[in-house]
Amino acid sequence: NDLTQTTFGISRDDATQFVPTYEAQGVVDRDPFISLDLEGVGDLMRIATERGRETRSELKLGICGEHGGDPTSIHFCESIGLDYVSCSPFRVPIARLAAAQAAIQHNGGKTIKVS
Repeated sequence: NDLTQTTFGISRDDATQFVPTYEAQGVVDRDPFISLDLEGVGDLMRIATERGRETRSELKLGICGEHGGDPTSIHFCESIGLDYVSCSPFRVPIARLAAAQAAIQHNGGKTIKVS
């Protein structure tokens, strides 16, 4: 969520006042604090992952927070090669299911770690 706040230039707390209007008007597809903005924040994550691993191939990368429990975000994280997602305890079952589905879809079963 920190990268989302910085990229969009808005605070998560303030966003609740206008993001629903942005969604209704088609400015954003979904709340970027719940599900990753794949074209903006996602591109930054992809670039960071690629460049980080060019320098240190063993680098462990992941995300935490709301995005760590969102199935769409988990599928994206799997697709760019993140190692783990971390989320609140009540989201872990859904996150594990999404991670398993993403692993099957993207790389034949090597799953992203969920904690």
